[in-house]
Amino acid sequence: MSVYDVLLERGFIEQVTGETEIRELLEREPVTCYIGFDPTAASLHIGSLVPIMALAHMQRHHHRPIALVGGGTGLIGDPSGKTEMRQILTREQIDINAACLKKQLSRYLDFSEGGSLLLNNADWLTRLNYIEFLRDIGRHFSVNRMLAAESYRIRLDKGLNFIEFNYMLLQAYDFLYLFQQYGCLLQMGGNDQWGNMVAGIDLIRRIEEKTAYGITFPLMTTSQGHKMGKTERGTVWLDSQLTSPYEYYQYWMNTEDADVGRFLALFTFLPMEEISAVKSLTDSRLNRAKAVLAFEATKIAHGEDAAVAVWKASSDAFGLKPVESGMFPSSAIPRSAEELGTAAIPSIEKSRKSLAAGIPAFELFQEAGLCSSRGEARRLIAQGGAYVNDRQIVAFDEKIGLPDADEKGEIRLRKGKKRYVILLLK
Repeated sequence: MSVYDVLLERGFIEQVTGETEIRELLEREPVTCYIGFDPTAASLHIGSLVPIMALAHMQRHHHRPIALVGGGTGLIGDPSGKTEMRQILTREQIDINAACLKKQLSRYLDFSEGGSLLLNNADWLTRLNYIEFLRDIGRHFSVNRMLAAESYRIRLDKGLNFIEFNYMLLQAYDFLYLFQQYGCLLQMGGNDQWGNMVAGIDLIRRIEEKTAYGITFPLMTTSQGHKMGKTERGTVWLDSQLTSPYEYYQYWMNTEDADVGRFLALFTFLPMEEISAVKSLTDSRLNRAKAVLAFEATKIAHGEDAAVAVWKASSDAFGLKPVESGMFPSSAIPRSAEELGTAAIPSIEKSRKSLAAGIPAFELFQEAGLCSSRGEARRLIAQGGAYVNDRQIVAFDEKIGLPDADEKGEIRLRKGKKRYVILLLK
């Protein structure tokens, strides 16, 4: 299969500038392609995984991906999909963020010599002469056509400033620059980038009299219409310091039943022959498939050791053994897995002295981070959603102390079905 067929089968493709032409291009020769990443934070999040995985598939099929960090365009801010102007960061902040993004992308792409490229458009955009840019590039853009683009049209009522209005020109220039300097023929990105993408293709046609191409991906939501990567605790980041591997694993374990097959296709490299079997699974077997998804996604993002640790911790906590499903890649589970205990579950330390007299449950749940306030902890306990060592807590002021610790000096606190914190005595 060509990479186009792989992307199509796995659900990556939303729009293309010419299916026949792109398919023939990708089957004929190695192609250089690019996707831009916004460096407005020191970490990417789950919402960025579709474009990241698309680049990974391109590299696996011997094409050359360019991960373009928008250090220059980030100084302006992309109005696409936004109802208000983005916060403008300093060059220093963006450079720090760009370095962090490269580290994360290295989990998915090989940046060694001859492999993928990581570029920062600040290297050329910040050197532009404004008058020359207007004369050589700006004259090719129709204001009427720009205002018709969805990314601009939705902002007109609330206000679109002149800085943001330039964004389409700069992104189009990026494509032209990569075409000229690296032979880049294909831009890919989210469906909200379609207008910017077409503008770049048109600019290449006008200036170079050559053809370039574009592919967009669907903007990801769950089957219930929820935005990908958003939970009650906030954004799910790829940085393990912002979202722990355990929390990351649990995010995928909580996948809605209707999304399991789709997410396995998009966010893992498992063969589609295995993934297609998920459609017929129900109940406990479907839960095992979720464990496969969680393990594979965590392994790619955080490495095999972290994935094994959280798999073991999750298996211990929920009594779930994904290896029994027949789908689980048992070769990926090192023999040391059984030696990994609950170390991957979030934990806090308390002195034995502080627990000698016991701590009221509602205070402890707030202190452990399971609840944002003592009021929320009281409500959780009243609704029967708080547990200590799998025993339901009945009274909000029930004392939790030394008698609740096991032989290892641990007390297991649980909120609902799947959120754990281990209290370690020291």
